[in-house]
Amino acid sequence: MAEPFTFVVDGGGVLRLAPRRSEHVVCAGGRDVLSAGEMSFREESGRWVVEEVSNQSTGYCPEINSWPAVAKALDRIGIHRPSGFTHPVTFRRCHSCRELNIVREEDFVCVFCGEDLPREWNVGEPG
Repeated sequence: MAEPFTFVVDGGGVLRLAPRRSEHVVCAGGRDVLSAGEMSFREESGRWVVEEVSNQSTGYCPEINSWPAVAKALDRIGIHRPSGFTHPVTFRRCHSCRELNIVREEDFVCVFCGEDLPREWNVGEPG
């Protein structure tokens, strides 16, 4: 419990955890997911609560709006949680060079080629 876990919320809404250095795609059994990222816990008054949670997963690159799936999965098993991702990550793929980018400080510019990145999630686009 000293370090965060890799997590996915599978297509059935079930929270799956694996050691941090595990691949998200392996944690999900290669299937599509509703959300993915990293999650850490702490003990509070004799029960486990989510301390931090992010959508940081370069295997799935989930959008920030995947939070409701995480919240529902945690609520279903009775684990107290924050109201959203504590460390949200915005992923975009560059249309020009096709590289995956993490958008920082709302700067939608490709760090590899300098082209503008789309405002809408596009990581799963073909090509």
